[in-house]
Parts: sequence; C-alpha cells; structure tokens
Amino acid sequence: MFYIFPFLVSFFLAIFFTPLIKRLALKFRIVDSPGLRKIHQKPIPLLGGLAIFLAFFISVLFFWFNGSIIDSRVNSFYIIGILLGSLILMIGGFLDDKYNLKPWQQISFPVSAIIITLIAGIRIHFVSNPFGGILEFGVIIGFILAFFWLLIMTYTTKLLDGLDGLASGVTTIAAFLIFIVSLFWDVPFSSTSVLALIVAGATLGFLIFNWHPAKIFLGEGGSVFCGYILGVLAIISGSKIATALLVMGIPVLDVVWVVIRRLFFDRSITKGDQKHLHFRLLEIGLSHRQAVIFLYLLTLAFGFSSLFLASFGKIIALLILLIFMVILFTSLYTIYRLKNSD
Repeated sequence: MFYIFPFLVSFFLAIFFTPLIKRLALKFRIVDSPGLRKIHQKPIPLLGGLAIFLAFFISVLFFWFNGSIIDSRVNSFYIIGILLGSLILMIGGFLDDKYNLKPWQQISFPVSAIIITLIAGIRIHFVSNPFGGILEFGVIIGFILAFFWLLIMTYTTKLLDGLDGLASGVTTIAAFLIFIVSLFWDVPFSSTSVLALIVAGATLGFLIFNWHPAKIFLGEGGSVFCGYILGVLAIISGSKIATALLVMGIPVLDVVWVVIRRLFFDRSITKGDQKHLHFRLLEIGLSHRQAVIFLYLLTLAFGFSSLFLASFGKIIALLILLIFMVILFTSLYTIYRLKNSD
C-alpha cells in the first residue's frame, strides 16, 4: 500500500500543474509552431517538462522530509544534487523554448547539471561482470563513466521526443520497470523504489495531456530531464546500467544510428531530420498512435527481459536487441522504398 502513495502524489501534482503551465506557455507565446520537420498542424504550447519537474520536485521534497528516500544507497547530498541538476535543466529548457538557443548554448545546461550531480557524489562505483563478480572503478573512472552515461541518456530522450506521448510514455514505462527491478534486489520501501515511482507518476500524469493529439509538448527542459533522471536512477539503484540499456535500448540505438549517419554522411551532428525510427514508422503507413504504441511494446518487451536475466543474459539480450534494430531499420527502409517506387 505504501508504494502507491509516492506514485499518486506525483501523478496528481502533474495533472494539477500541466494545465497551469500550458496557460503560462500560451500567455508568453512559448509555443512550437508548425514548419519544416514538424508534423503538428497548429502551434502547441511548450514548457510541459516544467509540470513534470514541479511534480517531481515537490514529491521528492515531501518524501525527503519524512525520511522515505534516505537510506544506505541515497543520502541527502544525492537528493540535493539531483534537484539542483533538474533545476538547471529546467532553466536551460525554458531559455531554449523561449529564445531558441544555439547548440553550444543548449548543451551547456545538461553538462552543468551532470557535473553538479557528480559533485554531489553520484558516480558509477561498479558494474556486474557478465562472467561473474563485479568490476569496481576508482573515483576518477567512475566519474568519467557516469558523466558520459548521463549525457547519453539525457540526449536519448531529447532525440526521442518526436511524436506525441513518445518520450513521456517511454520514460513512464522505464521508471516502472526500474521500480519492479528494485523489488527483486533492494530492501522494502527503498529510496530508489520511491524515486522511480515519483518519476513514473509525474510523467504519466503529464502523458494524459501529451497523448496524441498533444495539448502540450515536453519542450527542451522536459525532454532532457526524462533521460537525465532515468540515467540517475540506473546509477543509484546499484549501477543497473545493462538493465537501463535494455529498457531504453530502442531509443539509445536509434540515437547511435542517427549520430553515426549525421557525422559520416550528413556531416552535421546538429542538423535535424526525419530519419529517426519513429518517423520511419510513420513513413510506412502507421498512424501517429500506432507508431507510439509499437515503440511502447518494444520497450516493454526488452525491458521485461531484464527482470529475468542475469548479467551475462542481459549482454546476450543487448546483442539480440542490436540485431533486431538492424533488421528493423533495414525492413523499414525497404518498405519505404518499395512504397514510394509504386
């Protein structure tokens, strides 16, 4: 019964704040207007991530003060680092949504947020060795690994945020799966369980308004916050990196493919396009909702596999996921070419 309380608090806070943020965005004309690479037909308010952040922030403060999220894994410095990091992402997101910052200005906020998180003490101490035991890392290596891990996760959800409800829905699923995983290895009512449920509640409450046709978008701050907080949860839950990779494997591999293609073929890492997996699904004829649900199901399928696999099994599952993505991308491209050649 205790587990439902953190989820409901953040869920209803998100439902409360989202309409308020929507009106705020409309008042100050912070909207995403239709145009190139945009599939919506009318201006949609941005800043939706601010509603998720407020629900998350207030919920964390509440359960922090009553002692529910402080234990042997998570201390007060961690919580302060996470909240400050999240706040920086929101400030950067607001400025970008309002003034359309340049790429180097955009990335300065996630980098600053991650550095503050690391200073608070959050780093990768170890990972499970697929052949048995664990691989421990020193302070410097642990900080470097955590920095790049959080940066990758932050930009994974940023680039995933291309269809209504996609990034917020995948984040909800991922948070729930991290919560379920924590039940198998953690103590009852652990801090990581509570934090995962708070994230799930906040993003699900927002998803009600973000589902197609969306009434409000995540915006820059929301899209990077989702990946950032999932990356943090993976670290503080005991370096469950392989688990998080399985849960977020589809969007992570999609991002890897996009980055490689932009670097070696388009010669521009910052130039946007419509070649992400979710856009490919639309090109072959899936509706907006069908494409999103399809990606939800893939996330669930590979995410649930993490519940039953040991470390070596997760490595095998990641290899299977990689092969699956290659086949999927090839099939979608072939179908698209055949469809447009008729």
